[in-house]
Amino acid sequence: MSSIRPLIPLLVAAGILLGGNGLQGTLIALRGAAEGFSPALIGFIGTAYFAGFLLGCLVIVRMIRAVGHIRAFSALAALAAAGTLIMAIAIDPVTWTVVRFLSGFCFAGLFTVMESWMNSGVANKDRARVLAFYRIIDLGAVTGAQFMIPLFGAYDFTIFAVMAIMITVSLVPVSLGDRSNPTPPDDVKLDLKRAWAISPLAAIACIAVGMTNSAFRTLSPVYAQDIGLSVTDVATFVSVSIIGGAVIQYPLGQLSDRWDRRKVLLATSAAAMLAALALSLMAGESRLANFGFVFVFGAFAMPLFSLSAAHANDHAGKSEFVLVNAALMLFYSFGAICGPFAASAVMEISGPHSLFLFSAFVYAVLIGVIFWRMGARPGVPADRRGRFIALLRTSPIFARLARRNGGRSPRA
Repeated sequence: MSSIRPLIPLLVAAGILLGGNGLQGTLIALRGAAEGFSPALIGFIGTAYFAGFLLGCLVIVRMIRAVGHIRAFSALAALAAAGTLIMAIAIDPVTWTVVRFLSGFCFAGLFTVMESWMNSGVANKDRARVLAFYRIIDLGAVTGAQFMIPLFGAYDFTIFAVMAIMITVSLVPVSLGDRSNPTPPDDVKLDLKRAWAISPLAAIACIAVGMTNSAFRTLSPVYAQDIGLSVTDVATFVSVSIIGGAVIQYPLGQLSDRWDRRKVLLATSAAAMLAALALSLMAGESRLANFGFVFVFGAFAMPLFSLSAAHANDHAGKSEFVLVNAALMLFYSFGAICGPFAASAVMEISGPHSLFLFSAFVYAVLIGVIFWRMGARPGVPADRRGRFIALLRTSPIFARLARRNGGRSPRA
């Protein structure tokens, strides 16, 4: 496809960055546990990342408008690489918390730069195929990067150096690629009150999904290590959940385009809750049982953000799509800030399996909210076929940020 050729340097940079970011999230949990950090402290460090991510959502558009895409990308990548090396030099919880906040800010901006740049450089007729390539790169990079941990080890300087190299090397294709700097995006004024009025269910669902997905992303390596899995098995555990989410997203999207989205959201939330309960009460320390149940958990937990966003967009006006999707990403970030800290506190009290009891409780509350909203507002037919698939790229499960230009929106 001719429209992809100019974007190849950007797609290469995206793969390197996505891999480095996915690797860093798992490594922080493993190395922190090895250094004696408590689950609560690791959860707080994860909270710092999402707090920085939220700040990045709010300011990155202004940064791009001020200096352009390439300069913004270069500055943020340099900061992220420097932060990675600082974590290797200073094994200290306060330092790591500050650096993870900085990393969240940087990666929010980096994802925005790449995705807004990508959308500005592709025609509408090719957009879905280009985004499909991007999704394949996303999945492959995040999954493959997990296995660098058993390859290089999690307990010395080498793995941090590898991450810093990956982030730094991502500058090369962006800087040397034959691409003109796209036009900076227009600034977007967020109206959370209006977004809530459009769909209270979507707003609450995004907060809930932010809590559970951020808790899983931050603390699942701690859970896997605490139940006795090896470093290789920890990487496999995280990867299996990502693969599960990728496998089921498209079929669920098609189903929600044909039925009442709230019923699909209800069934998906119930399945995620049951899988979380199975991990907590039935998986025990069995390697195969944990892999099997976490595959099912990822399959139903990961699509929830996109289902919620699709439901909100069904009720949005044509001029409100950017507002809605940017606001939903912020709602997600609010939940993501609370999730790791709350889940880690529960783990401190009740042990590693309570990570998934926490998730099951949040999904149970979400199910109650869905029933409430189904009674409050009649169903609306999904008259915009394929909207869910278009919204898949906004999923924060793949570490995305809400895009706020060109009528599109964003992002472990």
